Amino acid sequence: MSEGKTVLIQFSEKVYDDKLLAELNKLCARYNELLEIRFYGHYEDKGYFDCKILEKLPDVKSLYMDCLYHVENLSFLPRLKHLHTLGIGFFELKDTEILNSDNLKSLQKLLLFDTRTKALNLEYLREYQKLKYLICCGHTKNVEAIGEIANLEYLSLNSISKVPIYFVNKLKKLKTLKFILGGRSDINEIEDNEIEELEIIRVRGFNEFKNTTSFGNLKKLQIEDQIQLTELVFDKPLHHLEEVAVLNCRNFALLKGLEKLESLKRLWIYKTSLDFDSLINSQLPKSLDVFGFYTSKARIDKDIQSRIKSLGYQNRLAEV
Repeated sequence: MSEGKTVLIQFSEKVYDDKLLAELNKLCARYNELLEIRFYGHYEDKGYFDCKILEKLPDVKSLYMDCLYHVENLSFLPRLKHLHTLGIGFFELKDTEILNSDNLKSLQKLLLFDTRTKALNLEYLREYQKLKYLICCGHTKNVEAIGEIANLEYLSLNSISKVPIYFVNKLKKLKTLKFILGGRSDINEIEDNEIEELEIIRVRGFNEFKNTTSFGNLKKLQIEDQIQLTELVFDKPLHHLEEVAVLNCRNFALLKGLEKLESLKRLWIYKTSLDFDSLINSQLPKSLDVFGFYTSKARIDKDIQSRIKSLGYQNRLAEV
């Protein structure tokens, strides 16, 4: 932890007792938020978790309680006064006002996992002004409140559909934005921003990305598992974009304007309808160093990799 590495201690079943929890709490008091405590599963108790044990961890700074079904004594959570990071995922969670706990409003990292109701009241996030990292899975009640988190740098919207996302434009410090699952046809609501990393993964109905110029500071773009997306056109320079990955988008047939990406170093194409010959004969940026193109057909891919290597590009699939 002194070297900036995270240490995770996790329990998938109830093997802890008061003595062990007391020892863990001493470690929590000694170390910072890089010491993470996680409770998950508990399948032998049918996913039941009793938050009363938090009474034994008053100094915990990073706490994850997820992949659980039922919770009891959640009232012990507000007693934790040193929380930096909280991940919470009780599928049968009934308390939709849980984010109104004063001790949570100083969090810097928050992960809100799936619940059956998907009705956590996000209105209270307006008061989370120290929050820098947020993952929100399926919860949309007052989702526009996220736009008031002035210091937010990382936002992942998972399994969120239909709701407007104009609030993203208010997040002036946002560097990473991810859309995972859920559904929407585009992200055209997003205007000029400071985002450096954008991921769009398995979003149902996503069929166009025409506002690429709004992402003038983008360094990495990954689009994955988008069956309806057919093209990506860079019609103006994106001076900072270093990596583009289009993965498993089988109807994707047009990638245009790569020559405008003067800083592009890595290009990954996997299982699309792009024609390799057309792409390799187009004007690729001189900055390109790593180029991976895969069809998932072994014989064809072997030939393509040989040709890519002969052109002087590196080809490391492991980096996808």
